[in-house]
Amino acid sequence: MNKEQLHILWTNADTITSEHMVMMYSENAIKHGWWKNITVIIWGATSQLVAENEKIQDLIVQGEKAGVKFSGCIACATQLGTVDKLTDLGIELIGWGEPLTTLIKDKEHVITV
Repeated sequence: MNKEQLHILWTNADTITSEHMVMMYSENAIKHGWWKNITVIIWGATSQLVAENEKIQDLIVQGEKAGVKFSGCIACATQLGTVDKLTDLGIELIGWGEPLTTLIKDKEHVITV
């Protein structure tokens, strides 16, 4: 297990939760050294939230500058028509099903929001 890596599985498209948990925690955790590496996984409805909400987009850019990595589910982005917007933001899009399963089976640090 990698004690310095956290994955945040972000599926809740509520803007308050997105701003005041996912974005706030991930950025502060990197800045304060609570985790060396954080990857936020954009899955489901959050793909659409990111594509449509400028404040969330700005927070993602801010998080990236702090060292947070953002990666999204390519299947979700394709089905929701958000591929272009997410890639324009520099968000990696991959098939997350198998990697997420591996993270869980390997008992890695995963928070689901």
